Amino acid sequence: MTGMPSHVTIRDVSLRDGLQIEEPIPLSAKLELLAAVVATGVSEVEVTAFVSPSKVPALADAAELAAELQPYRESHGINFSALVASSKGAVRAVAAGLRSIEYVVSAADGHSLANVGRTTAQATTLIDEIVTIAHDNDACAEVIIATAWDCPFDGPTPRAQVARIAEVACSAGADRVAIADTIGTATPLRVAALIEALRPILGDVPLGAHFHNTRGTGLASAYAAVAAGITRLDASAGGLGGCPFAPGASGNIATEDLVYLLRDCGVHVDVDLEAAISAAEMAQRVVGHTLPGALLRAGDR
Repeated sequence: MTGMPSHVTIRDVSLRDGLQIEEPIPLSAKLELLAAVVATGVSEVEVTAFVSPSKVPALADAAELAAELQPYRESHGINFSALVASSKGAVRAVAAGLRSIEYVVSAADGHSLANVGRTTAQATTLIDEIVTIAHDNDACAEVIIATAWDCPFDGPTPRAQVARIAEVACSAGADRVAIADTIGTATPLRVAALIEALRPILGDVPLGAHFHNTRGTGLASAYAAVAAGITRLDASAGGLGGCPFAPGASGNIATEDLVYLLRDCGVHVDVDLEAAISAAEMAQRVVGHTLPGALLRAGDR
């Protein structure tokens, strides 16, 4: 385990990426899930998305949910973030009190058109404007590069396309960049190769990663990312989630499974494992169907 970082931050994405493909649930149920997620000790939560309610009806209550966050900021110091897909969404997010926004740009035209109705080039040109909106409102701006390895419509994503988006993000002054395996096709060697290619471009800009476990390689990819120096990973309770604009893209890596793995690799995470399993149980209750997380079924050893 030599060379592994001593600490990894897990951002819980249950309430955004986790719920976006589900049937809409009441705000009260989201608040129950939020309370369970907060109880895990996680310091960062992606709580919603300010996107078109007609395209993602499960997150239509973004502003209402954002209005409920202040007590958790005060009592737990949690950094809440929201995903946006346009300048309008960024304005709505900061107006609702979010001080951390994530702008997603798909590195593949096929997914970008399905997701936001723009080509990759068109979406990339908005980075500067969205970073400016965030910084003018004392907010952090992160650029998430979706389909960083593969697209369900276009096939393998050329590494140069990911690099170009990263270059624009850094030039625009983005505070963070993340690479996302939107359809769960990444494997360890491909993960390490992309991270290595991006390092010279990013410089001091922190790089995070987001993996789906669609083909059973999510945890292996997360391990490879950490071994390559990544110290910030997304995960969701019970492996909840998926992308509604990427056919076949199933759940995220499960928070509790990731904690179990990293803990035994000697990597510290600010998440209590038993509380994470309880959050997965809560997530399963609020969506009303079985979730794929391994520890949700088996528990800790």
